[in-house]
Amino acid sequence: MLTLSLLVWLGLGVALVSFWWHSDGVKTRALAAAQQRCRDEGVQLLDHTLVISKVKPRRDDQGSWCLQRDYRFEFTSTGEQRYQGSIVMVGRRLHRLELEPHIMP
Repeated sequence: MLTLSLLVWLGLGVALVSFWWHSDGVKTRALAAAQQRCRDEGVQLLDHTLVISKVKPRRDDQGSWCLQRDYRFEFTSTGEQRYQGSIVMVGRRLHRLELEPHIMP
């Protein structure tokens, strides 16, 4: 028979795996948006990675609580100089994607 503490630990484990799975899906969407924006701008996304810089709770457009995740990435327009880009995801939606001013060859 399962004890209460074992059920709590199992529930916590399931919650953590679910959070990780959801966060990975959000990051995948953010990376796809960054890749598309870099293609559209004619610049190269460096390392094909995003680094999460902040996570905080906030309300979405419908008033529901969700997490806002801020990501950073680097890109280049010349192949020599690195520039910064940023993405803000609210829940699973892209809220803002910005590229630092850069030189175009």
